[in-house]
Amino acid sequence: MKIPRLTVITLGVRNLATATEFYRAVLSTTPNTTNEGVTFIELPGVWLSLFPVEELARDMACDISPVRNGFSGITLAHNARNKTEVIAIMDKARSAGATVLKEPQDTFWGGFGGYFSDPDGYIWEIVWGPMFEFTQQGDLKFKSTPP
Repeated sequence: MKIPRLTVITLGVRNLATATEFYRAVLSTTPNTTNEGVTFIELPGVWLSLFPVEELARDMACDISPVRNGFSGITLAHNARNKTEVIAIMDKARSAGATVLKEPQDTFWGGFGGYFSDPDGYIWEIVWGPMFEFTQQGDLKFKSTPP
C-alpha cells in the first residue's frame, strides 16, 4: 500500500501553552485546543500536532527518553513563494520568540532561505527555490520547465 501523503506531524513539547501560542503567532492560524492536553493546527495538506513530550513518550510505551540534545538530523521546512516571503516569515518567527540560526540568504543551489528553532528546539527551514511552483490548491511541485 502506498502512503499518499504525510497527514500529521506531532512535536513533543515541554510547555503546551507556550508552544501553542508560538505556532499560533508564526502560522497565523487558530489552533484547535478542544481536546484537552493536545493542540492541533490544520495546515494545507498536513496537520501539526503539539503534545507534551513526557506524555508522547509515555503514549509510545517504550524506553525512549523524552530528553533531546542538539540537532536530531531532521528539519521541518516551509517553501515560500518568493524571497520577500522568506524574509517576512523569518521576521514573524523571530517576533514570536524563535531563535534565528541562519539569516535568510542565497543558497549554493540557487535558492534563498534560512533556519530558525522554535521554543522546543525544533528546527525549521524557510526557503524559496526557483525550481518549484505551487498548484492552485497551494501544493508544492517541480516546475514543468526547469528555471
